[in-house]
Amino acid sequence: MTPAVRAIIYANVAVFVVTIFLPDLVEGAFGLSPRSVVLGLRVWELVTYLFVHSPTQITHILFNMLAVWMFGVDLERRWGTRAFTKYYFVTGVGAGVSMILVSFLPFAATRAIFDTVTIGASGSVYGLLMAWALIFPHRQILFMLIFPLSARVYVLIMGAIAFSAAIGASGGPVANVAHLGGLLVGFLYLKGPTDLRLEWRYRLTKWRMDRMRRKFNVHRGGRDDWENRIH
Repeated sequence: MTPAVRAIIYANVAVFVVTIFLPDLVEGAFGLSPRSVVLGLRVWELVTYLFVHSPTQITHILFNMLAVWMFGVDLERRWGTRAFTKYYFVTGVGAGVSMILVSFLPFAATRAIFDTVTIGASGSVYGLLMAWALIFPHRQILFMLIFPLSARVYVLIMGAIAFSAAIGASGGPVANVAHLGGLLVGFLYLKGPTDLRLEWRYRLTKWRMDRMRRKFNVHRGGRDDWENRIH
């Protein structure tokens, strides 16, 4: 394992062991509650909730840490420890912020999120999945451990599942809004304002060049046409 991935897994396991003995204290003090963050200014919960997993759902931490190892090692080797760690927490905190923002929507299901405590590293895990799919789009992942899919298709399916589940969710242990938030923040972080600005500048420059070609009767390159060639 790479250094940051190892540290993340060890920290999650250590907090999980403490949570076994003090579940109410750990989840209450370090789980993410939109009410606590907004009204109580307990902003640390936006970070600490990523390390808390319920001892009654051991599969939650197992699958999250498996995903951190599966996707995180490749990303850390490619980006370096510092950049990987930054991305991990940006997506995790971003997923938490998305939970808070959604809790203000005027719907019964979303209002329930305001008083729901969210725990787990799933927001960051979905962010890692998005990065892995963007960087290694053609690598294979076994969907449901059976069906081989490319990473790009896999992340689309997981996003669709999280979206459909979030629409019907009224709050609970599986924070589908956080999953979507992790995907979205990861995408914007990697393909966000900088890339969009460069793409817009490229399109604008291309449009200007085409306009100049029409103005001066300049023809695009291609098949040789002596009659229309401009000297």
